[in-house]
Amino acid sequence: MEYRNLGRTGTKVSMLCLGCLMFGGKTKESDSMDIIDRAIDAGINFLDTANMYVRGISEEMVGKALQRNSKRPHVVLATKVHFRMDDNDPNAQGNSRRHIIDQCEASLKRLQTDYIDLYQIHRPSSEVPIDETLRALDDLIQAGKVRYIGSSTFAAWQIMESLWVSKELGLNRFICEQPPYHLLDRRIERELVPMAQTYGLALIPWSPMAGGFLTGKYQRNQAHPSDARYTETNQKSDLFSDAAYDLLETITTIANEKSCTPGQLALAWCAQQPGITSPIVGIRTMEQLEQNLGAIEVEITDQDRKRIDENSLPGRVIVPYYQADFGPHLFRW
Repeated sequence: MEYRNLGRTGTKVSMLCLGCLMFGGKTKESDSMDIIDRAIDAGINFLDTANMYVRGISEEMVGKALQRNSKRPHVVLATKVHFRMDDNDPNAQGNSRRHIIDQCEASLKRLQTDYIDLYQIHRPSSEVPIDETLRALDDLIQAGKVRYIGSSTFAAWQIMESLWVSKELGLNRFICEQPPYHLLDRRIERELVPMAQTYGLALIPWSPMAGGFLTGKYQRNQAHPSDARYTETNQKSDLFSDAAYDLLETITTIANEKSCTPGQLALAWCAQQPGITSPIVGIRTMEQLEQNLGAIEVEITDQDRKRIDENSLPGRVIVPYYQADFGPHLFRW
């Protein structure tokens, strides 16, 4: 396993990050714990969850697993805050000081730990000035409850604003960003990647295989697998375009030449792109974990990149996998 600096910090994280979205939901407790054990044994020391994943149950599964295997001191544990946690409480959401501090305490209890290595703001909020958010996060760091802070799915200008505010007010700054990034959507290469490289932020992409599309489980003009994500939810129908399938055919051809799977190739490509620290692999089964671990052995050559870039243009998008919604309050303050 290769280990990389988490941004400009001295903390080393594995080149793959274990995403814990499914744990306690589609993945039952015993399987969740076994997957975490296997990932750690394979060298993954970076785990990412969020308070809103199965409304806290994912954090509970991670906490139980780390207590069971006594590996908490060796793990870089990341979680997130932003989304609604109580349907009847208007304050149980967002990036306010109140919500951040309340949810940090709740996450610590669920994770059965005294500190969170990386506490991330799950989405930007135009309703809350960034200085309020950063002051709350800084207080958590000063209290020893959080070690580093980061963002998820922020635009480059929003991260730059946060860095400016941190400098002006003498607050701890974001050390990483967690953006959507894969071969169907390379928009972050325009501004976010150069900005992160310039200012020393780690990039931890989510959904590096486009929600499973790049694994090849969906085939052109064929029925979708009954248990696949987009079959069940009928979401992301725009994934199934001719351009997306054309790219998948190229990925499959290169993968066959390398004796790996299309998913392993797509994941290896993401992990080996400039500026990328550690793609998040969202795991539902042990089989998926073993498949993803195989990406570590896949080398992406300059010739591979050239062939891929002919079908997936740098900085461009084939499928707009994620569209930011800043809401009606964008220019409130």
